[in-house]
Amino acid sequence: MSEQDDGFISTTVDGAPLANGADTTPAAGLISQYVKDFSFENPNAPAIFQNPTPPAIDVQFNIASAQVGEDVYEIVLRIEVKAEAEGTVAFLVDLSYAGLFGLRNFPLEHLQPFLLAEAPRLIFPFARRVLADAVRDGGFPPLLLEPIDFGAVFLQQQEAGEASGTFGTA
Repeated sequence: MSEQDDGFISTTVDGAPLANGADTTPAAGLISQYVKDFSFENPNAPAIFQNPTPPAIDVQFNIASAQVGEDVYEIVLRIEVKAEAEGTVAFLVDLSYAGLFGLRNFPLEHLQPFLLAEAPRLIFPFARRVLADAVRDGGFPPLLLEPIDFGAVFLQQQEAGEASGTFGTA
């Protein structure tokens, strides 16, 4: 590394500073995040609110990645929730929450782990809030999902030979 007159440190190759724009340092950035698709159903209202039994909640998630431009990838975190009380559906939620990530000079061996583990970890808190607000606005207590260790899930899927661009769990 060499220090330039302007106080910035630049990467060097063979002791010489890199030419302007020749930065080869890997970089990742979140460009945007958004609700891609969303559905909330409360099919048995208002009768379901009279049921004293708390609903059993089943949560499924899936992660998909796609390259949408040069060095730009879309990660879609899909969360499906089904709540049932005594065989009656209390509510259904289907949320696809997406993030656009810019990745420059990313080593190929780190691309899939970033896209399927780190990127979902970064957007999950925002998807979690959308989900909690929707359930609360539907007349139920907010559904606060526990944090998910996407890195561990990715490693489990990879060990099982299933890491092919999408994965999910119950």
